[in-house]
Amino acid sequence: MDWQTTSEDTVPSARVSEADARLLRARPPSTGAWRDGDPAGDRRFEAFGPFRTEGGAELPLIRLAYESWGELNEARDNAILILHALTGDSHVIGEAGRGHATSGWWGEIVGPGCAIDTDKWFVIAPNMLGGCQGSTGPASIAPDGYEWASRFPYLTIRDQVAAQVLLADALGIARWGAVIGGSMGGMHALEWAVGHPERVERLAILSSPPITTADQLALNFVQLETVRMDPRFAGGEYYDAPVGEGPHRGLALARRMALLNYRSPIELNQRFQRSWQSDVSPLGQGGRYAVESYLDFHGNKFTRRFDANSYLTLVEAMNSHDIGRDRGGVEDALKRVTATTLVLGIDTDRLFPVDGQHRIARGIPHTLDGNEAVVLASDFGHDGFLIETDDVGTHLGRLLAS
Repeated sequence: MDWQTTSEDTVPSARVSEADARLLRARPPSTGAWRDGDPAGDRRFEAFGPFRTEGGAELPLIRLAYESWGELNEARDNAILILHALTGDSHVIGEAGRGHATSGWWGEIVGPGCAIDTDKWFVIAPNMLGGCQGSTGPASIAPDGYEWASRFPYLTIRDQVAAQVLLADALGIARWGAVIGGSMGGMHALEWAVGHPERVERLAILSSPPITTADQLALNFVQLETVRMDPRFAGGEYYDAPVGEGPHRGLALARRMALLNYRSPIELNQRFQRSWQSDVSPLGQGGRYAVESYLDFHGNKFTRRFDANSYLTLVEAMNSHDIGRDRGGVEDALKRVTATTLVLGIDTDRLFPVDGQHRIARGIPHTLDGNEAVVLASDFGHDGFLIETDDVGTHLGRLLAS
């Protein structure tokens, strides 16, 4: 597996070779954020301001990075919005290279002749507000010439969708042919359909819940504290730290915790069993189990492409998710959706179990499959919506043909 061009989210788990491990022996930077002056790659940018959050904080200027594929037709009715997961970005398709640390995360779903056919559809994918791959976030430079860092405001899912609405307006898209999101992106997609029903013709909610539950809040809390407890996090003021002196240990550990929720026991047990990483025994002799090396490698890899402050900002935004907040509850909120909707879950998903997807399906008036979500059988847990591309593509094709 090529660590520079392949996301662990989009492939089955695999043993880490010693050659892979050697690639990460160099010390990581203080942040893996994309910064102004870095190669833009395939990104485009739109700037807006001022922007007021739900909590009353004001950013004098915000910018969203996005990528697009295909052409907007004369009627401007063939646009699809794709919304990424927590640690994703706008690079849905395309190779790794200058400006892009990894290759596209949904290359088998989006493109000419694919389920989301860019010969027919004009596809937009923004990096969410608060992220670290071109959109305004904690690693961005504030008006005083320093990073926002710990001064960056608390964001909600609704704040992030409000920023996406500004982008749609700037691009002249009054109504999306479809809004499609998985995981955290599914939270955004659902918020679009409830908060702006007149602007969404079709909707796909993949492996995403109607609310962030207490169990999920607890899992997120442990990750947040892991980052904050790293002494090198320095209260979020670490951007001037020398190479290797940033909060990479806390961020890497938080990522390892998250991976255990993204994958299933079936996959980890089948892939790794109790195998050793090397000939050195882990039974008191200093060796390691293969699954330990897998988690270690991908945690360290993550610090090269993400920012610790952004991780906190986005996880806290995910914690805010409650589609029924101030709307009379979940069921009343879901009744507002007018889009034809696909709701899909993964049977082994232990992050966002399928009962949440069934609840969404029961509440939305017009779904492809009645009162139950489509449930895919997969060994890959939550990340199945990224890996089971043939099945996911088939169901997206049904939606776009409706």
